Amino acid sequence: MMVNVKSFTALLPMKGHSERVPNKNIRLFAEKPLFSIVLDNLLESTLINKIIINTDSNAIISIVNKNYDNKVIIHKRPDDLCGDFVPMNEIIKYDIKKSNSEYYIQTHSTNPLVQTNTFDKAITKYLNDINNYDSLFSVNCLQTRLFDNKSNPLNHNPSELIRTQDLDPIYEENSNFYIFSKSSFINSGNNRIGQTPQMFEVNRLESQDIDIEEDFILAETIYKSMQPFYES
Repeated sequence: MMVNVKSFTALLPMKGHSERVPNKNIRLFAEKPLFSIVLDNLLESTLINKIIINTDSNAIISIVNKNYDNKVIIHKRPDDLCGDFVPMNEIIKYDIKKSNSEYYIQTHSTNPLVQTNTFDKAITKYLNDINNYDSLFSVNCLQTRLFDNKSNPLNHNPSELIRTQDLDPIYEENSNFYIFSKSSFINSGNNRIGQTPQMFEVNRLESQDIDIEEDFILAETIYKSMQPFYES
C-alpha cells in the first residue's frame, strides 16, 4: 500500500488544568513553555505537514497565536470534553472527525525529550509495515524483577534469581506517541491502538514523561545536559 506522507497530521492535546504539576503545559521548561518543546520538534519533521492542538486553555491558544502564526490548527475543546476524566480517545475522535487527514501521530506535551528523528523513525516504520500492522505505539523495554501488589512475583522465580538481562523482556506503554489511521481508529472501536498494533521501543532518556514535580525536574535536567549532544 502506498501512503502519501504529506497526509500525516500530528495531534497534540492539552488541557489548562493540571492536578499534580500546576500550569504544567505552560510552565517554563529550559526557558520555554513546556508544550513548545514538543511542538517545535513536530514542526521540524519532514513527514508531518499539519499539527492540531486541542485545548481548553486560552493561555495556550494565546501563546500559539503569538509565536506560531498559521503553522498550527487550534481546536477549542468543547465543554463536554473538558475535565480530568475525559478519555483521550474521545478527544482524538473529536479531532479526526474535524480533520480530512487519514494518518495521524498523537503525542503529549509532557514528553519534551522525544526528538524529531525519533518521531520520523517511528512514522517510517509504520509506513514500511503498514500491510502487516494497523497502528504503532511507543514502549519501554523492562528486564527487571516485577511483583504484584501482594508481593507475588510476576515474571521470575525468586528461588532461581536469573540475571535480569536474561529475563524475558516485558514492554511498558510509555505514552510518548501513537501512530494510526482514521480507518484503524474507527475499526478498533475508536481506539488509538488498533486491532493489529506493533510496538516501537524508545530509549530511556527520550521517554521520560512528566506526571509529577520530580519528573519535571528530572526531564529538564536531562534536557539541558543533552542539548550539546543533540546540537552537535
